[in-house]
This record gives sequence, C-alpha cells and structure tokens, in this order.
Amino acid sequence: MHRLKGPKLSAWQFLTLGYLLIILTGALLLTLPISSKAGTWTSFLDALFTATSATCVTGLAVVDTFLHWSLFGQIVVLLLIQIGGLGFMTILTLIMVLMGRSVGLYQRQLIMQSAGSLSLSGSVSLILRILRGTLLIEGTGAVLLSIRFCRDFGFLTGIYYGIFHSVSAFCNAGFDLMGRYGAFSSLVPYADDPLVSFTIVGLIFLGGLGFLVWTDLLKCRFRFRHFALHTKISLVASFFLLLVPTLLFYLFERENLLAGLSLPQALMRSLFTAMTPRTAGFNTIDMAGMTNGSYLLTIFLMFIGGNSGSTAGGIKITTFVVMTGTALAGARRSSLVLGGRQLDDSLVREAASTLSAYLMLAGTGCMVLAAVEPFNLTQITLEVVSAIATVGLTTGITTSLSSLSHVVLIVLMFAGRLGVMTLAIAFGQRKNQPPLRRPTDKILIG
Repeated sequence: MHRLKGPKLSAWQFLTLGYLLIILTGALLLTLPISSKAGTWTSFLDALFTATSATCVTGLAVVDTFLHWSLFGQIVVLLLIQIGGLGFMTILTLIMVLMGRSVGLYQRQLIMQSAGSLSLSGSVSLILRILRGTLLIEGTGAVLLSIRFCRDFGFLTGIYYGIFHSVSAFCNAGFDLMGRYGAFSSLVPYADDPLVSFTIVGLIFLGGLGFLVWTDLLKCRFRFRHFALHTKISLVASFFLLLVPTLLFYLFERENLLAGLSLPQALMRSLFTAMTPRTAGFNTIDMAGMTNGSYLLTIFLMFIGGNSGSTAGGIKITTFVVMTGTALAGARRSSLVLGGRQLDDSLVREAASTLSAYLMLAGTGCMVLAAVEPFNLTQITLEVVSAIATVGLTTGITTSLSSLSHVVLIVLMFAGRLGVMTLAIAFGQRKNQPPLRRPTDKILIG
C-alpha cells in the first residue's frame, strides 16, 4: 500500500513557513502572563508585533522591552532575535548535526537560500563556521559590554545585559533593556561612553558584513587582492557608507543635536548614527529632533541596509552598487563592469526587481499609514522604511499607531526579513511553464 505524498515545498516556501511558525510560537509565548512583569495577559497583536520584530531582527516595539516583559519574556525575545539573525535553517542544521542526522540535497538547498551561499557544496561546513564565528563575536562583545554594565547594574545583571545587547547588536535587531532610564531610551544614556558605543558599532558592522564575506576574509588571510568580487564590493561600499554619512551627520547636526559637544563626542555620536541605520535600530541621539537632512540620510541608509547573506535588512549593498553602476554604465552605453569583471545581465535584472519590489511595497505602506494616521509624511516614511528594511529606528510614533498600521508594519517586517523577492517566488511561483518565446517589441524609456 503506497502512502499518499503531498506536494513538496520549494526552498522558498519552506523558509517562509518556517519563519511564520517561529513568529507564531513566539507570539503565543509572549501572550502568557509569565511573559509580562505585571503577570497579566498581553494582547495577541502586541505579542505578534514584538515576536515579528524580534524574529525579523527589526527592533520596532509597541511596548518597552524592559518595562513590559518579565525575565522570561525578555529571554523569549532574545531567543527570537538569535534565531532570526542566524536564520532558522542554521539552528535546524545544528540540531541535525548534533543528532547525527545526515543533511540531504533538499536541506542543503534550504541552507544555501537561508545563508546566502552561492553554491550547494560546503553548505553544512558554512553553517558550522557561521555558528563558531557568531559565538566568538557575540561572546567578545558580551565581555566588553559587561565591563561597563557590571559596574552600573551589578555582576549578574551586568553580564545578562552584556549578552542581551551583544546578541541584539550583532543580529542587527536594536532591542535594548535601557527602559530603566526611561521608556524607549535606547542607548542614549551611553551616548558619550566610548566602550559601549564602539563595541555596539563594531558588532553591527560585523553582523552586517555577511557570512560569505567572513569566510572569504579568513580564506584569503585579509589580502585584498585575493578577495572575491563580492567581498571587495561589500568592504569598499560598507566603509564608504559609514565614513561619508558620519561626516554628513556631523555637518547636519553640529548646530542642532550636537551643539555644545566636544569634537570627539560629536564625531562619536555621528559615527553611531551613521552605523545604526544599517540596520540595527539603536540610537544615541533624539531621533525626533533631527534636521530634515538627517532624516533623509537616515531613510536612504536604512533602505540600502547591510550586505547579502548577513543579519541586516534593506535592499542590500550589492543591489545598491549594481543599480548605481548600471545607471552609470547606461549613461555611457556600455556593459556593467565592477572590479575589472563584467557582471551578467541576470544579476542586473535581479537587482532591478529587488529595488522595484521594495519601492512598491514601501510606497504602499506609506500610503496606507498616511491615510489612517495623523503624523507627517517624514515620520511615516521613516517608520515604514524602518520596518521593511528591518531597522527599528523610529521618531517615537510606533506606540501611537492604530491596529491597522501595526498589521501593515508586521507584514513589512516579515517581507523585509525574508526578502520581498523570496516571498514573491514562494507564493507566486508556477510550475511546468511552457518554454514559449514571445515576440519582441520596443517602447520608449526615460
């Protein structure tokens, strides 16, 4: 007697449903009275928003993490951040390896999609390197942060704070436990602390580089000329998108939020403000008091995000570089060449599709929120881009939004973490398409 087999899920469908299951599980746990400090039930929408924000490593919050959630609730949030940052296939692979289970071709394809790998070979070893690297970096960050937090909060609490903020920073999540200084205060109390600020910046930067870049750096022993093209583009663009915005934030805010500060203090806050939109969500300045130039720059950086295959969100650095290079190449009527290599047209189409999908989804989100909320367009745009780019920065309007807007932001965060194109493929892919070649034609462009 043969068993009936249902349709096999594609890699994209499996990843999508896997993240949905994790989010729903986390939401159900967070609704329980044991998860709140008051010992009362939390509304499902608030729990779902928090679970989505944590799993999608965003950082937007409808309740303050320290003031609302108990230790149990905070640990649930922390676990969701770690699973979301690493990717649930990484965790699943670790469990399979520990149980002695073999990892088949289908699982390797899932790993490739989840980790952003370019090939099936070496997928399991890549996952193990990711786990070891994550443990090393987060552990180092936790030790450095604990030095300061143990002094301020005591030994055990300081260690816990060090671990929580290290994981949150490396996974580009932006959740914090600084509500003891005031609701949603983020890292403003440590704005002038070099140890905390530089450690958080370093963790965000390393988390946003991407696992493939780590591997290539170690394999080539940090010799730039031996790096793969992906690594070269990622490193050059990452440093450019950190140093130039640091200078711009300083220029935009020197007579505003940075007024009265010494040059080292102003530059440190500018560096932090330039790093956190890519895409961590911490802040050491009052986001609601920034100049319009800083708002626009923040939205731009959030939309770009971090690197492919990393814990960061956004359209990704490589997409931004490819589309910028394509525009310049189009003006010269030449092929796209980066680092002495000509890129395949399929990469340009993929980058264009990604950019278009993010723009359309962000535009739709802005229109919905603008129709139902009383806030100005700048606040709404920053909130929407923060959600779809999984950043977590806000001007403080998240808690005042309606239930409909919260649902919209949940959808945007989920789409941003999985990738808009991944969702489109997962739910829109059709099988057995006939290999028809349509007649070609021309239209006017530009």
